[in-house]
Amino acid sequence: MSQTIRILGIDPGLAATGWGVIDQTGTRLSLVAHGVIKAPVKAPLPQRLEAIFAAVEALVAEYTPHEAAVEDQFVSANAGTALKLGQARAAAILPAARAGLSVAEYAPRLVKKSVVGTGAAEKGQVAAMIAVILPGSRATADAADALAVAVCHAHHRGSIARMSA
Repeated sequence: MSQTIRILGIDPGLAATGWGVIDQTGTRLSLVAHGVIKAPVKAPLPQRLEAIFAAVEALVAEYTPHEAAVEDQFVSANAGTALKLGQARAAAILPAARAGLSVAEYAPRLVKKSVVGTGAAEKGQVAAMIAVILPGSRATADAADALAVAVCHAHHRGSIARMSA
């Protein structure tokens, strides 16, 4: 009998941070929960980051994942935006790391390719495939992206374990 591994997937953002929790038993994936963390848009940056941190910390406590995965930063032309997104990523990663979870990072193109089959997939295509892979999810946009990150990790975690051994 295969052991069940619970994975928390995170799609970080300053306005909306998607999250999704799945269970992997052997090759079988099942949906646990998903949602979106909405940081207060008009609040100063430190309060927005604290809101992301606190919400992810609560998710880790509630769902007790074994591992976490986060989407790597998309490098944009605007350095200020990239820096702020990097801070949101840190706020989302730190609660998992503090809880002792290993945190894997995946490039956006790899996440899309793992779920849809092409790294150039649109958000709607990702959400549609997540609905097929995880029946009953009905996740859209940021939550679907976070579930895609978790699914990507489920597909690649064995390779990561073999490489680090």
